[in-house]
Amino acid sequence: MISNLPFKTLIMASYRQILYHITFHTRNSEKVLLNSGNDVLFKYIWGVIKNKNCRLFRINGVEDHIHIICDLHPSLALADLVRDIKVSSSKWIKEKHIYPDFSNWAESYGAFTLSVREKDTIIKYVMNQQQHHKKESVRNEFIRLLKDNGVDFDEKYWV
Repeated sequence: MISNLPFKTLIMASYRQILYHITFHTRNSEKVLLNSGNDVLFKYIWGVIKNKNCRLFRINGVEDHIHIICDLHPSLALADLVRDIKVSSSKWIKEKHIYPDFSNWAESYGAFTLSVREKDTIIKYVMNQQQHHKKESVRNEFIRLLKDNGVDFDEKYWV
């Protein structure tokens, strides 16, 4: 009988697909994430995601923010994953001096669930960030993503 199994066994035996599009920006949207350091930053973040038993599908970003498409392991809360990515990558950036003018990530983030049908479209969107942001600011993009996902924007959280 499944109900008598320990919680860990239930998670291991569960079938799931919990896809998220996560985005967060630098404090005050400072344009400090220089392209030369992005490959190593993205590999570092991929390692954090992998160590949390989550699966990374795509990561990309521009000078002031990043986007992550990943699957969330059911034993982990979304807020914990985002916190761990931001805290550990911030500390790592500062230790390695990857971006000399980086101060921190902003406190806020956006996280939007995806269906399997949307996944490839959103991955292509994330892959084309450099081209996309020639036309739209990070702030306008974030507000649009919120609106597209039925989330109200509150100015006090944009820092």
